[in-house]
Amino acid sequence: MPTPAPWKGMVVAYQGEPGAYSEAAAQKHAPDATLLPCPSFEDVFRAVQGGTASLGVLPIENSIGGTIHRNYDLLLEHPLHIVGDVELRVVHSLIALPGTTMDQIRQIYSHPQALAQCDRYLRNLPGVEVVASYDTAGSVKLIKDRQLAGAAAIASERAAAVFGLQVLQSGIQDFADNITRFLVVSPAAVDAGTPTNKTTIVFTLSNEAGALFKALSVFALRGIDLTKLESRPIPGRPWEYLFYVDLAVGAQDARCARALAHLGEFAPMLRNLGSYPSTLLPRSTTAPAPVAAGAQA
Repeated sequence: MPTPAPWKGMVVAYQGEPGAYSEAAAQKHAPDATLLPCPSFEDVFRAVQGGTASLGVLPIENSIGGTIHRNYDLLLEHPLHIVGDVELRVVHSLIALPGTTMDQIRQIYSHPQALAQCDRYLRNLPGVEVVASYDTAGSVKLIKDRQLAGAAAIASERAAAVFGLQVLQSGIQDFADNITRFLVVSPAAVDAGTPTNKTTIVFTLSNEAGALFKALSVFALRGIDLTKLESRPIPGRPWEYLFYVDLAVGAQDARCARALAHLGEFAPMLRNLGSYPSTLLPRSTTAPAPVAAGAQA
């Protein structure tokens, strides 16, 4: 008897229209799941928190355009857990109504992140207005629904196929190595018995000299690699910050528990957003530094 597909019957929410890169990331993470398109990132969080979806897949950073800051803020606003992450290689295409030629293009629509990833290409198109929209595939849908002659969208080739539009040029991103990293969120944390190799936390610090150095030292002393450090302003508290950190260590590793306990001794707020099995390939083959003799355990 065949083994049931692990994602069969599961609903996975993503932001955007069919053909969006978030849809492709959701399919990559959960190939057999039912996919639920949502108009906004907030709607993805609401769908998962409210039980309409089992999981949500959200972009968190791009190798060219940088961090999607809104999703860091939403991680803190909602009681969900990060349970995985997935990378997607992004290839942007210029898409327009069938029969359109390049010299007819006067407007280009896309999500701000996609526009940033194609900045050099766009600067070489004189006289073309760049218009930010809520979604890459949604921009393709907009052009089709309104039959916008002289307009084009930056999106995936799949979006062109979904909405029956024409690809004018492909691979227009500024760098070939264009990768977006997505987080997978769930109402429940990863099962205690599941091996994990990554942890994402957020914390605050007192505004005093050396506070960040002291915080990061709890990881350095234990040979824990930090793969990402991001600061975000605290609403209503000018010039105070939240610090988001990705740790290359899972919850089963005693170093992780000890480091977080140490950090909790002086961080006014500390929250573990999730320990999870990461599928991302390491960027370096350098082994973690050994814990120095006499260092606090």
